[in-house]
Amino acid sequence: MATFDKIRVLETIRRTGMVPVFYHEDSRIAKQVVRACYEGGVRAFEFTNRGDFACEVFVELAKYARKECPELILGVGSVVDAPTAALYLQFGANFVVGPYLNPDIAKLCNRHLVPYTPGCGSVTEIGMAQELGCDLVKIFPAGNVGGPSFVKNIKAPLPWTMVMATGAVEPTEENLSGWMKAGTTCVGMGSKLFPKEEIAAENWDYITEMCRFSLSIIQNARG
Repeated sequence: MATFDKIRVLETIRRTGMVPVFYHEDSRIAKQVVRACYEGGVRAFEFTNRGDFACEVFVELAKYARKECPELILGVGSVVDAPTAALYLQFGANFVVGPYLNPDIAKLCNRHLVPYTPGCGSVTEIGMAQELGCDLVKIFPAGNVGGPSFVKNIKAPLPWTMVMATGAVEPTEENLSGWMKAGTTCVGMGSKLFPKEEIAAENWDYITEMCRFSLSIIQNARG
């Protein structure tokens, strides 16, 4: 079961403005990454459902986060069907993210009052997601569907839209400021925040500092 209610989840994501996106088959590594992000100010974290036995890693991560990072809101990403979403909800996922919109997942998450953020690449898909009760939609792949200008343009006729941009997001002042000034609610950031060489070297201080740096840019861009 989810630890945090839907309103707190959405508000935390909106307030911090960044959701790290990460997967590793080794639960020890995943725990260290979560801890490093938490110390860097992150309060919402997306563990992606990739690889064999990913759910087992998530279970270990959820138990660790509840004990060692009590304010962290842990969710799951790359979910494409309702049975998988149900599995992770049972394991304590506080939000569900997918690469595309699946109405069955929306119904399931609504039933449990858990936020579902589907990937959308057009205004029509965004509208459909909102009709299904999705408060926060994911623009994906964000760089390919138009970047910050796409967000700015859709918020003109749909100013109530809450957007998570994932794909083509980088921990630089120019990139993050561009997304925030366009009206993006938050960004999802993966590989650029977690370089393979830094993970291999277990350089957790680097991850912590990159999170702090990125969050400070986001807050400054918001004014």
